[in-house]
Amino acid sequence: MPGSEAVLPVLEAVSFEVMEAELLCLVGPSGCGKTTLLKLLAGLIATSEGTLQIDGRSVNGPSPDRVLLFQELYLFHWMTALGNVEFALEAKGVPKAARRDEAADILEFVGLKGFQNYYPHEISGGMRQRLALARALAAEPSILLMDEPFGSLDVETRAEMENEFLALREVRNFTTILVTHDVRQAIFLGDRVLVMSQRPATINMNVSVPFARPRQPCLRQSTEFHAWEDRLARSIRSGG
Repeated sequence: MPGSEAVLPVLEAVSFEVMEAELLCLVGPSGCGKTTLLKLLAGLIATSEGTLQIDGRSVNGPSPDRVLLFQELYLFHWMTALGNVEFALEAKGVPKAARRDEAADILEFVGLKGFQNYYPHEISGGMRQRLALARALAAEPSILLMDEPFGSLDVETRAEMENEFLALREVRNFTTILVTHDVRQAIFLGDRVLVMSQRPATINMNVSVPFARPRQPCLRQSTEFHAWEDRLARSIRSGG
């Protein structure tokens, strides 16, 4: 009818579980609903049907237990690196007297020691990514949701950030759900990879990554790694 708005379903019969401390990667065709799924998990939008539960509790809205890190970093450009992290600590209720030292410790943890007083526009893209991660970790979420976190970086910096991210998770083994269009990234980072179909999306493939941790950069050059890359890429192209 003229003036009516058709409802376009995005996800259909999507069902999966995530284990504590797991790094789960979501891949699939462009526009299939990966980011929508992250927003649902973050509680930023509501489902039209079905349920989302974390530790047996329904997701009914945003929570500090779930932090969503977008490709667009949304750093506060008028705040220093230290100020950006302190903001997250303040929101968490950390007393003012403790915030500065705690923020400095988190910046050091992500490799930004010495850059506390720099503003986002004064540091490189990779360093801004570290800063966004530091601010997210300051909230101490139970689940870190990441949407194409390194997608805006050049190839060399992206590989460096992937290595550093895995090193951080060796120290703080936080549960992570990561959306990426990069199959190589999903295999290198993930404990498990879900391949989503075209919209309305469902899960076409659910595979455990066979490579032991810690992952070494040279893994990306191995024959077995390339075989897995080809397998997942073919699954995306064929729709499962």
